[in-house]
Amino acid sequence: MPFNFAPDNDDATPLYLLEADGLSPWLAKQPDAVQAWVKAAGFKAELGQVLTLPTEAGNIRAVLAGYGDSSKRARGRFHLAGAAAKLPEGTYRLVTELTGDALSNEALGWLMSHYAFERYAKASGTKAQLVAPEGVNAPRLEAIAAAETRTRDLINTPANDMGPVALEAAASELATAYGADFHVIRGEALLEEGFPLIHTVGRASAEAPRLIDMRWGGKGPKLTLVGKGVCFDTGGLNLKPGASMGLMKKDMGGAATVLGLAEMIMALEVPVQLRVLIPAVENAVSSNAFRPGDILQSRLGLTVEINNTDAEGRLVLADALAYGAEEAPDLMLSMATLTGAARVAVGPDLAPYFCDDDSFASALEKAARRVADPVWRMPFWPAYETMIEPGIADLDNAPSGGFGGAITAALFLRRFAAETNYAHFDVYGWNPTAKPARPKGGVGMGARALLEALPEMLKL
Repeated sequence: MPFNFAPDNDDATPLYLLEADGLSPWLAKQPDAVQAWVKAAGFKAELGQVLTLPTEAGNIRAVLAGYGDSSKRARGRFHLAGAAAKLPEGTYRLVTELTGDALSNEALGWLMSHYAFERYAKASGTKAQLVAPEGVNAPRLEAIAAAETRTRDLINTPANDMGPVALEAAASELATAYGADFHVIRGEALLEEGFPLIHTVGRASAEAPRLIDMRWGGKGPKLTLVGKGVCFDTGGLNLKPGASMGLMKKDMGGAATVLGLAEMIMALEVPVQLRVLIPAVENAVSSNAFRPGDILQSRLGLTVEINNTDAEGRLVLADALAYGAEEAPDLMLSMATLTGAARVAVGPDLAPYFCDDDSFASALEKAARRVADPVWRMPFWPAYETMIEPGIADLDNAPSGGFGGAITAALFLRRFAAETNYAHFDVYGWNPTAKPARPKGGVGMGARALLEALPEMLKL
């Protein structure tokens, strides 16, 4: 699939991106025949409208794409990608008054509109190619699109082909491509090296649980990314109903997202000391599955009462976060498809995040707006700390009552991040309906915003 801009050439078809109130001034400068054609076609430059302008021989000499008005554009993103999907195969040169972030986002959306998941059946995204618009950082956008493709492919691949072994292989392939150091702790060695929660959650699976550890970069601030790699989640002995199990191939969406972000960082040579930690497990049912009521030890020494085996993601992340915190990184981030409560709160489009650092939040939210990768801040609410303290153990993995489920899960994780500068992202990792540049299926959330914010966050 082509995720690069087309080489500039004189044969590229002009593509005029016109706002609704810009159509009349543009038409006034055109020949009578063009004016008549546009009016006869009913083209009003509404958002998503596309009109080809023919030559006398019947070929395409130019294309008009409607950009609507700002109120309609505010309801979505990557609008040019919607137009690109309607164009015949060919190479196009954008003619627009857009500049800066708006132009870059539309150009990136065009690149990402080429995506289609083709592993098991023929599929295709946009066939039309775009010459890199003047003023955009083409190599950066191409690197971001390629990394987003990796994230989507990993999430879309079902668990029979993306279990812990395959997730390790995918991470190893990425490490090799960028010369990163790569280490994995598997199976019983997890117990020997102090990762009891990762081992316990994954021990019932046919594929051994493991902790993936990738390092890249020898200078700059230390950045640690921790991604939930639950390759399939049955719910364990608290078995999910079938309707809730159908999308559980995406429960490693946190791992897929941090691998995509790691690829962006490495491809663009961001000057950080990057570490990626992924606990890769399958939460399965077998005779040795962990049980409701069990009290488990963690790497940090805190004990955890299990009140629901379907709240397993926070368990594997706990050991990984404790391990990451031992190096005292300048910034540690976790990304996980962790709670249904987060989806109830903000829906599928927004990436909710938790942090205590107002400067982090400010940098992230400004960056998110610039790159059209929306996020929403949620609270580490101290009054709810008692909800995760059951008395019989230090922590409860699934407080009763159901109130504030995303918050209590985030508070649980924060206990293991020690004194590090820490933020947690409770992402969905799935686009439930097709939208421009975002087909139905796996999708990255928050990674582009983080990439954009890193220079300010880490004073690069």
